[in-house]
Amino acid sequence: MATIKVMSGGAPKEVFAALTPEFERRSGHRVEFSYAVMSALRDRLAAGEIADVLVMPTNLLDGYQQSGALRAQGRAVLGRVGVGAVVRAGAPRPDLSTPDAVKQTMLASRAVVFATPGATPSGTHMGKLVEQFGIAEAMAGRILHRPALQGGVQLVASGEAEIGFYPKSEVVNIEGLSLAGALPDDIQLTTVYGAGVTAASAAPEAGSAFIAFMGDPAHRPIWDHGGFDPPAA
Repeated sequence: MATIKVMSGGAPKEVFAALTPEFERRSGHRVEFSYAVMSALRDRLAAGEIADVLVMPTNLLDGYQQSGALRAQGRAVLGRVGVGAVVRAGAPRPDLSTPDAVKQTMLASRAVVFATPGATPSGTHMGKLVEQFGIAEAMAGRILHRPALQGGVQLVASGEAEIGFYPKSEVVNIEGLSLAGALPDDIQLTTVYGAGVTAASAAPEAGSAFIAFMGDPAHRPIWDHGGFDPPAA
């Protein structure tokens, strides 16, 4: 039996927590997770850190496969996740119905939090939206940069930030928070998450088994509950 080292973005953390005990029981393998923002994961891989499985947006996995660092065999698409807004539980839900409504919601907020642009896809997207809206100067000092799983959700739950913008999967079931809704389609970012086995893995069969288990259609309700939409047909 093998120990499978999985490097992953934070989006699937809740799903993996729900499914991994059953995988370990059935397979006899043990899974060790390392969660970090994408920029940190890429830096660690570039520095030579070894993992058996990578769980990332599929465009990043494509790059690793093209460079020979990721095996084509065993790859799978796990689901799609959009960016949603989250507020403190019990707080009024902001208007997110149109791009202009999102802009006005941000301008009316005492403080807004999202991940650092460049560190995660959603943080980069939100940074670009602020520039696109032309409100960077008006929001100066009111935008906080913190990944959801590194304190961002706590800033919203405590009231330090009135609203946060994160992948739905990172905020959908957090105690003390309420999901206010998704960004409108015109300005939405949908990230497709996938998984693949690294070329350096010493246990590629075990890694492939982990990916197959997580992608089993029987587990779709758990992915749904975790904020992921099904992979595109």
